[in-house]
This record gives sequence, C-alpha cells and structure tokens, in this order.
Amino acid sequence: MDTDFINLTTENLADEHLCCIIRSKKLHPGVEAKRQWLSDRLNEGHVFRKLNAKATVFIEYAPLETAWVPITGDNYYYLYCLWTLGSYKGKGYGRSLMEYCIADAREKGKSGICMLGAKKQKSWLSDQSFAKKFGFEVVDTTDNGYELLALSFDGTIPKFAQNVKKQAIESKELTIYYDMQCPYIDQKIEIVRQHCEMNDVPVSFIQVDTLQKAKELPCVFNNWAVFYKGHFETVNLLQDVASLMRILKK
Repeated sequence: MDTDFINLTTENLADEHLCCIIRSKKLHPGVEAKRQWLSDRLNEGHVFRKLNAKATVFIEYAPLETAWVPITGDNYYYLYCLWTLGSYKGKGYGRSLMEYCIADAREKGKSGICMLGAKKQKSWLSDQSFAKKFGFEVVDTTDNGYELLALSFDGTIPKFAQNVKKQAIESKELTIYYDMQCPYIDQKIEIVRQHCEMNDVPVSFIQVDTLQKAKELPCVFNNWAVFYKGHFETVNLLQDVASLMRILKK
C-alpha cells in the first residue's frame, strides 16, 4: 500500500494536489497560501504525506522544536493533521499513514509523537480515539478541556507551554489568531470579516507568522484560536455564521 502514497518535497510541491480543498483548475488563495507556508517548512523536517490521488487522505507532522504550536518537549514529533475522508474511509489508509509516522519517528531516534486533543472531540482536530488505538495517552491538560496526547518511546513526555494556561488576553473584542497552514483559513477569515463588518462587531485578526509567536501563544493552537471578551473560546475554525453567533452571544 505504501506505493499509493507520496511525500511532498520542495521539488514536487508546486505540482502536487494538497488534499484539503478539492479544486480542479482555478487557483484557490487558501491552497496557495498553504503551499507557500509548506515551502518554508519542508527544509525544517516537516512531513506532508498523502495518497497519490485527488483525495483528502494525508498526514502532516513536524519536529516539535520547529512545530508552530505552544508545546514544549525534547526530540518529539508533533502530529498536526491525520485525515481520511469520504469514500476513502475504512480502507486502511489512516492506519498506513499513522504507522508510517511512528516508523519514521523510531527510525529517526525520536522520543515519541504528540498531538492536540480534547476531552470532547473537536471537529477540526484529528481523531483522538483513533490515535489512542496506537498507544497515545493524555499527558497534559488545560482547565477548559483540551488535552495533549503523546505516544512516548522512552518515558519522557512533552507538555503544554506555561503560557498556554493563561487562556486570556487583555483585549475584549473578538480576536482570532491564525497561521496559513490550513487552506480553509482564508475563507473562514472572510466569513468572520464580512459578518463583523455588516453588524459593527469589532474584530482583530492576528497572523501567527513566526515560530516564536506560535510558541508564545496564550492558548492551545493547531493553526487557529478564537478569543472573545478576553477569554479563549476554541481552536475550531468557525464553520459558518451560526457558530460565530454562538460565541458573540456569550
């Protein structure tokens, strides 16, 4: 089955389909933004492995030291995304991708692999019950239900950075931290921007555009984080206006 997969490289990045948003000919701003983000990450050991087909079947992970998340740990991989959607589900592709990541980590002498989870599964986070089948366990938590899962090979464990536990900022207006890793981010920002303009809702968009900014964030982060009235709300990309309204009504 391994022959069905391909890893993105600086050589093939420009020509390969990026999985998340299916597009045929027309350029998509979110996809091109992700392509640019990836071009800067691949030389850092970032791995994007996907089914060699026009499908949403892929895994994305990176050395924790250069992963854009506020998590600390020594010699770990951070697993950003593992997705198998549509007609490709249930055919063993997800297992193959996870097994590849685990084998890669062992081969490179890593101490383990970690990923963001939550007590209640979040729609924009990879399936933690699936990860637990491979031995991932909860090793750290926040007081609002987010969890750090890890598969440790040597008994060491990563942790959320201390700043994650703040979960608060001084600004009371709707504030969204984001990076350009996820191709959906461009359109989600536009949904929020349009609604806020039409309804006179003050909003700030803060781009996380360096590794240092990502490591110092005051909340958990996978590529998106929403604050309102000074409090951290969610890492879920706001699916539609209804999901935004639920936050604004608080």
